[in-house]
Amino acid sequence: MPSSVAPRTAAVAAVVAAALATGLLAGSSAASADAASAAAVRIHDIQGTTRVSPLAGQQVTEVPGIVTGVRTYGSRGFWLQDPEADANPATSEGVFVFTGSAPTVAVGDKVLVSGTVTEYVPGGTSSGNQSLTEITKPAVTVVSSGNELPAPVTISAWSVPSAYAPAGDAAAGSSINALPLEPRKYALDYYESLEGANVRIGTSRVVGATDPFAELWVTVKPFEHANRRGGTVYGSYTSQNTGRLQIQSLTPLAQQPFPKANVGDVLAGTTEGPLDFNQFGGYTITARTLGTVAGLGLERETTRKQSRGELAVATYNVENLDPSDPQEKFDALAAAVVNNLASPDILALEEIQDDNGAKNDGTVAAGETLKKFTAAIAAAGGPAYEWRTIDPENNKDGGEPGGNIRQVFLFNPERVSFTDRPGGDAKTATGVVEEKGRAALTLSPGRIDPANAAWGSSRKPLAGEFTFRGRTVFVIANHFGSKGGDEGLTSHHQPPVRSSETKRLEQAQAVNAFVKDILKADRRADVLVLGDINDFEFSATTKALTDGGALYPAVKSLPRSERYSYVYQGNSQVLDQILTSPSIDDFAYDSVHINAEFADQNSDHDPQVLRFRP
Repeated sequence: MPSSVAPRTAAVAAVVAAALATGLLAGSSAASADAASAAAVRIHDIQGTTRVSPLAGQQVTEVPGIVTGVRTYGSRGFWLQDPEADANPATSEGVFVFTGSAPTVAVGDKVLVSGTVTEYVPGGTSSGNQSLTEITKPAVTVVSSGNELPAPVTISAWSVPSAYAPAGDAAAGSSINALPLEPRKYALDYYESLEGANVRIGTSRVVGATDPFAELWVTVKPFEHANRRGGTVYGSYTSQNTGRLQIQSLTPLAQQPFPKANVGDVLAGTTEGPLDFNQFGGYTITARTLGTVAGLGLERETTRKQSRGELAVATYNVENLDPSDPQEKFDALAAAVVNNLASPDILALEEIQDDNGAKNDGTVAAGETLKKFTAAIAAAGGPAYEWRTIDPENNKDGGEPGGNIRQVFLFNPERVSFTDRPGGDAKTATGVVEEKGRAALTLSPGRIDPANAAWGSSRKPLAGEFTFRGRTVFVIANHFGSKGGDEGLTSHHQPPVRSSETKRLEQAQAVNAFVKDILKADRRADVLVLGDINDFEFSATTKALTDGGALYPAVKSLPRSERYSYVYQGNSQVLDQILTSPSIDDFAYDSVHINAEFADQNSDHDPQVLRFRP
């Protein structure tokens, strides 16, 4: 959030005015005026019984409370709480006071605050985020100091409802802002009823590792969709995992470094502070008192080596790898390929950048990137991989501007051969022909339908024809459109709007049609579709890929608790996949957890490996 009060409050005022005019924020100006003119406005009057204050946009005078937390960085301000609570569990007794500059109050001060009641939407109204009720442009009078803080509300497995949010007939994708809060029925309502209030949690399991922004995720529900490695699995659109909370610290990092934690570790003891709402995680405990991380020694997984007659095929998103990255990153990724992935025969890479990374000068070739990576693999004791790829058109495939990310095939020539069929380039589509009763690609490597609008500003699939022990295997490497633009699980729209799905659905349909062309030429063809699909195994994207029985999502062969390759906001979920054609009906699948659960990451994705006998 901006640190300057004037620009922020001006922008907020404009947003609130527009939102009130369109009905996005609930409230009647007449009712607000009446309420604001009341003799004594308390914090619970400001918070009201819905997500939006009945006093939004109105002035309030000498609102009493005790300071429970002070934030001197980012969105500067303090939290105010009324020690004299009302009897309504739907009305929070806490509120954030936005000062814009470093607050002059201290925790324990009893104060009177006058200012404007504002509904601030982190990320703007187009984000779908819920709004945060604040008092802005404050005038603060300190009455006394050193007062006892209001007792914290304990958030626990028993206090958080199992239902996530109003849905179906009650909301059906529309805004839930105007609905009366039901904190005993819905988790989102429960958290909203505590917005700005002093809360605490006891010892809780970490379900999202410490990230570069000094935050982590815990769950107060230890048995909610738990997996054997300590995470919480997101297995459907209705299993949002209600016990998740983001944890930040109110202590500046210069004074106290934020603890480093991996998934499965424990945040032990008491964590206490005001409950905030932000753009990048929703409900967050801004800890005045932070528990202690107890490490439980989570180890990175290692898959088994393929047998002589097994073909091992893997996919790995290497997160914008380019020659300017430190050698340590290349070495760590290479060691993972050799040691954790057991040197697969074919490895599809995503996010290989061009030879000068994000420098936006028209460079598209990635030979130097791949030379450096394959050399690091050989130095780590791996095979002398060869590669095949197609350079994209400059800045036409999305990703970091100037980076020109693309998919690449690495293959071990001592185990597998690549069938080169020349002519493939960024604009020319590969096709399928029948040769002697078998399917073959017209271009190998080649791109699938690159002129299709589905691939606009997105990576085009890379298709290749391989031979293993005399058997042809078709491999299609993908990096579908990202989830950017989707609303978060804490959106005021329930269910949240997932706008990015439209493009991935079209992309999946294009790949599915190509696979069907291969199977039409040879119904027994071995086809693997793999990569960063950027969508769940239960999504419409995956259903489109599998349409007509053309493919099977191999991750579904794993127990539900082991289906994940990525951790986002404390949810362990599937983004990376390998899908198999019907002839590949006997295989071993492994999601190799080496990154997503750890604070120290070489990539934010876990690689996937499939072994089978062609």
